[in-house]
Amino acid sequence: MLDHLIIEFDKALRTLWASAPTLRPMPGEDLPEADLTEAERRHAAALMRINHCGEICAQALYQGQALTSRDPSTRRAMGQAAREETEHLNWTERRIGELGGRKSLLNPVWYASSLGVGVLAGLLGDDWNLGFLAETERQVEAHLNDHLARLPAQDRRSWEILEQMKVDEIKHAETAIRCGARELPGPVKLAMKLSSKAMTSTAYYV
Repeated sequence: MLDHLIIEFDKALRTLWASAPTLRPMPGEDLPEADLTEAERRHAAALMRINHCGEICAQALYQGQALTSRDPSTRRAMGQAAREETEHLNWTERRIGELGGRKSLLNPVWYASSLGVGVLAGLLGDDWNLGFLAETERQVEAHLNDHLARLPAQDRRSWEILEQMKVDEIKHAETAIRCGARELPGPVKLAMKLSSKAMTSTAYYV
């Protein structure tokens, strides 16, 4: 048990403070850097900071859900999704640096709160656990579509990253549904949207 706790704590430290690994190349890295104004650059960096926060939250959610999941196949699905989300963490962090921005100062807060939600979702049972995963990915997809529309039109490097992330999130939602996800009640979906809105509004600035 102690070894397991140490491993999970190490995961948290690596997510928050180490450079995330990636097997795939960063989407759009072969494209030239756009000629952005200072205001456009700050705006694009802020949007990428929000997406980086979202990936911090995703890592914590998947970790919490895997800790309490009962079905080995569910844990494997969580693990595969978490590995792809780690690549998203790498891409968004690198893009923030290219744009001259910084990561959110509240990342430890986002991580801790999301870990708690993930543990709770897992304790409710694997069908609810997967339902929470599917709904999370649907909301992330909508959020990415919003950011794709809000990016400066010439910032194709950022656009390529978000577009690939969207493709991956759709796949994660479909995997959860195939594994037996249960549809969440409307009030739960609304609560998720409101909490996500609070995080994204804050992370744009902090």
